[in-house]
Amino acid sequence: AADDPVSRRLLAATLTRWDYEVVVACDGTAAVEFLERDDAPSLALLDLVMPGLNGDQVCRRVRESVRERYFYLLLLTAKSHKSDLVHGLNAGADDYLVKPVDPTELKARLNTGRRILGLQEQLIAAREAMRRQAMRDSLTGAWNHAAILDILRRELARAERDGGPVSVVLADLDYFKRVNDTFGHLAGDEALCEAHRRMAAAMRPYDTIGRYGGEEFLIVLPGCDERDTLQICERLRGAVSDSPLRHNGAEIAVTISAGAVVHDHSAAADARALLQAADQALYRAK
Repeated sequence: AADDPVSRRLLAATLTRWDYEVVVACDGTAAVEFLERDDAPSLALLDLVMPGLNGDQVCRRVRESVRERYFYLLLLTAKSHKSDLVHGLNAGADDYLVKPVDPTELKARLNTGRRILGLQEQLIAAREAMRRQAMRDSLTGAWNHAAILDILRRELARAERDGGPVSVVLADLDYFKRVNDTFGHLAGDEALCEAHRRMAAAMRPYDTIGRYGGEEFLIVLPGCDERDTLQICERLRGAVSDSPLRHNGAEIAVTISAGAVVHDHSAAADARALLQAADQALYRAK
């Protein structure tokens, strides 16, 4: 972003030659508009003095916007007074270059910015991995006990607000101890993982499944009345039992029993009461 057309063309040509994809703004207001887009550039070269908004004002606007993504902001200035540079850095600039810009120094500063942005991406990826570990069952990859209960509460609150039904299903692998005793615990682990995979594949995109405990899964079905719930439960049951699991050359028949309850607003939404009702239905199914 620079108001001088000659500087803009020279910088754009240099950056394009270095294989950067270049977006050009003629003033600070246009620069802010570009940087507020979803596909905004991650690196920005900003002239300190521009019409509309100066470079330091652009930096301040970018830093004040609440977004997770980081932007590396490099000020270009003809001023060499330290007070001006300190003001720009305090406004949120990461670095600065004094004009006329030396191409070698510009490339080095941009490489520094790319390294910092790369580190930020690694930190975000590591945080997301930790978040996933905190919310997912380590064996099956399903939502863990705490996460699926939180999802159930959110769906109940949404149903209370929108007036739609919600179904709660507890599905349990049958004779699971027999699988462990006969084929070993590795086979039991495979049976749990495969049962989860098959049920998840048979569900609608907006349904949710979590490992409630042991060999028991909790399934939340938004917008389902009794008829819809029965159809989905039968589909889940068939998805698990239609073909045996193969482990070390042996075929292991795996089936599930399920208990379901529909919250239809005939009573206040109570996650604990619904889970107790689903558990009683599961007991009858067993």
